[in-house]
Amino acid sequence: MSGTELYLRLLRHVRPYWRTFAVAILGIVVVAATEPALPALLKPLLDGVFVSKDETVIRWTPVFIIGLFVIRGLAEYVAQFALSWVGNRLVMDLRAQMFHKLLTLPARFYDDQPSGTLISKLTFDVTQVTTAATSVLTVVFKDALVILGLLGWMLWLNWKLTLLSLVLMPLIVLVVRVISIRLRNSSREVQRQMGEMTQVVQEAIEGHRVVKLFGGQDYEQQRFDVQANSVRRQLMKQAAAAAASVPVVQFLAAVALATIVYLATQQSNADQITVGGFVSFIAAMLMLTAPLKRVTSVNEPLQRGLAAAESVFALIDQAGETDSGRKEPGRARGEIRIEALRFAYAGNEQDGNRAALDNIDLVIAPGETVALVGASGSGKTTLANLVPRFYTPSAGRILLDGEDIANLKLAALRANIALVSQDVVLFNDSVAANIAYGAMKGATRAEIEAAARAAHALEFIEQMPQGFDTLIGENGVRLSGGQRQRLAIARALLKNAPVLILDEATSALDTESERHVQAALDELMRGRTTLVIAHRLSTIENAHRIVVLDGGRIVESGSHAELLAREGKYALLYRNQFQSAAEQ
Repeated sequence: MSGTELYLRLLRHVRPYWRTFAVAILGIVVVAATEPALPALLKPLLDGVFVSKDETVIRWTPVFIIGLFVIRGLAEYVAQFALSWVGNRLVMDLRAQMFHKLLTLPARFYDDQPSGTLISKLTFDVTQVTTAATSVLTVVFKDALVILGLLGWMLWLNWKLTLLSLVLMPLIVLVVRVISIRLRNSSREVQRQMGEMTQVVQEAIEGHRVVKLFGGQDYEQQRFDVQANSVRRQLMKQAAAAAASVPVVQFLAAVALATIVYLATQQSNADQITVGGFVSFIAAMLMLTAPLKRVTSVNEPLQRGLAAAESVFALIDQAGETDSGRKEPGRARGEIRIEALRFAYAGNEQDGNRAALDNIDLVIAPGETVALVGASGSGKTTLANLVPRFYTPSAGRILLDGEDIANLKLAALRANIALVSQDVVLFNDSVAANIAYGAMKGATRAEIEAAARAAHALEFIEQMPQGFDTLIGENGVRLSGGQRQRLAIARALLKNAPVLILDEATSALDTESERHVQAALDELMRGRTTLVIAHRLSTIENAHRIVVLDGGRIVESGSHAELLAREGKYALLYRNQFQSAAEQ
């Protein structure tokens, strides 16, 4: 996208606030109009006071000067306030759009994007856009008017000298053009490096226990220093380019000024210009350098803002989750049918790697509990992720109550599915808000308490300082692993979905916590179609059916006793796990 296209797109985001923006522009016009008035006052002042001794001019000139600066000050205040208001609204709107997009992007996108980079876009990049969309525009607009006004006054005073001053304009434009390209490139690199630095900081904060325990402080410090230094180098490239533009433009202006001063003195000697006219012309010429400097200096934040706009719009333009479904299934019975299913992660098959799942056929009756077991990488979690359409199958289909889930609206499909995983996600909010999360936020306190009681969580919740109103910290940091797991189960119970996915829900728990969690899970699974992903085989012995995956294919299926009797893959996994547990 070209710079012009980016800028016009930015201005479309300003359009809803055009009234406030128009007030800002009006203030800028007034400020710009007062600028040429200052040198224009010098001619009658010098010629009328010091040459003609005009009493009227002597009396009214101070009044005009004071009135001029009062009007200018009020207009400047209104313009700056209105611009700040529009700029802050623009940042808020863009952040809201970006965050909304993050909530609707498919799982594949997050597989390829570091979270630190995404956070940097939302926090750092978007703030750079404001200057380009509002401040830069108004500086250029105001200074363009000032330059036109001053040039108009100079042309009226002496058109020959004015035309001479414009000879160097093409050189100034060329300098600005060359520096613009360098500034845009370095701005893109700064934003990329900022994303990588944010990623390092985020990983160090989230993994601070591992960093401390394994003595990784020096390593993490080195990683951060490398990224911080890369940001510094790119910022210095920006600074060098920006710093070069102003003195070059000022030097060219100084050459023009020196030439004009010489020629003006020659005209003065020939009585072709008055003292007041000469001083007024030189004053206007000198006043031109300030807006010229601002116009050339504004190129740096402009290019930085356009590079940021590229980053922001690249995220906003990402395709969200495909939701081509049109049917509303209501509350499902819970029959899941998987037919000739194949799935490969992006790039895997092109690289010669096998598909994550291949030729999967499976039928799960309503209310049946089916456990998926197998070695790491066998495809258990991938299969579970396909049911709520986090990913789309490469081939084959999944049916819920006989209807292809691709034909169901995403929200309606997921309303029928609850998930409890080993990686419990909790929010820095109250216990009640974490149980009654999202679409369940309208649940009554009695319903929340009932879900907590069924999840064996009521006892520890009532012992907390504010009970259900206690804040649990980032991702439930103030809770034990078993307590966090039981809150997740309470959330699933409150949702009361007919289909349940349990992803290693009892892994990494001590015996006492596992006992509570397993009791809560038994309550949760009752009457629901349940897909259990299990690593600890002892937890799924009572499943109606156990499906063994190996290399993305189903190799065995049956009850716990049937599979042990076959002496196949499951029996080998079970014996190895039982032997490992006995040795411990």
